[in-house]
Amino acid sequence: MKFVYNGLLLVSALTLAGSASAKTIGIGSTKAGAVSQITATISKAVSEHAPGVQMRKQTMGGTQQYIPVVNAGELAFGISNIAQYYMAQEGVMLSKGNKYNNLRLVSTMMKFTVSPVVAIASGINRVSDLKGRRIASGFKGAPLFKYVTSGALATDNLSYADVKNVPQVGLVQHWRAFMAGKVDMAIVAAGSGFAKQMQAKIDGGIKHISFDKSSAALKRMQKFFPRAEWSIVKPKKGLTGVLKPTNFVSYDFLLWTHKGLSNDVAYKVAKVMHTKAKQLKAGGPLWRSYRNDARLQKDHGYSYHPGAVKYYKEVGLWKR
Repeated sequence: MKFVYNGLLLVSALTLAGSASAKTIGIGSTKAGAVSQITATISKAVSEHAPGVQMRKQTMGGTQQYIPVVNAGELAFGISNIAQYYMAQEGVMLSKGNKYNNLRLVSTMMKFTVSPVVAIASGINRVSDLKGRRIASGFKGAPLFKYVTSGALATDNLSYADVKNVPQVGLVQHWRAFMAGKVDMAIVAAGSGFAKQMQAKIDGGIKHISFDKSSAALKRMQKFFPRAEWSIVKPKKGLTGVLKPTNFVSYDFLLWTHKGLSNDVAYKVAKVMHTKAKQLKAGGPLWRSYRNDARLQKDHGYSYHPGAVKYYKEVGLWKR
């Protein structure tokens, strides 16, 4: 019995020693919403499969709050859409006057695909029909969506001056305002849970309306929402409100770090993002479009961390 007891003590000691020697790193996150869900999934996968690394969410008020913290090397990782990353690197729009050039990419993850949603009974069939309608504005709690909505209106040569502004704090508030009949349009992701709620709440149901597919319209969108792309979404089960092939705006979501992070940690995290795709995709519908192929190192015109580059080269994914 004494032998067994001592053996158990040894195992326990080794376990504690291994845990103590693990490097704990943070990833910037929001309290709720898509960013929170994505960072929770990444943190779990990295903590379970990157030897010697434990990743923990660091909750902040929004992406714009943790961008400078990661850039300064005080936080290891962050995630954002490509538009906010572009703004941070170039020092424009939401990052006006501050270039965060210490940021380095680790992985290109899923695509988000969104378009305006309206009530079928509204008589709104295209963006130009929103003229004079009630549109959510302000977005103090989610400032990026002021740019998204401005870009959406611009695709058909409208602006906030052409609509009735209804101040809203954030995304969820403007979705609820739409369901309550206080605004006439909401920006919603294809297949989102809120689209299903809207369908159930609004008499006659909802529909996504299509953006003008022209390159000129895309340039007008990109003036407000850089690096956006067009994406045709076809009707299928689960895509509430997609009643016919519809032109959405799509944009990449990125995992990034700072140039001072060790190559070893960046390598291990890139490896998890590549080899644990099944676990990541089990994190929920937000991961539906995630691919663990060469897309992980998609060229956005900005540098990837050398540790991530080393991994992608070793497994034959690096294409530059």
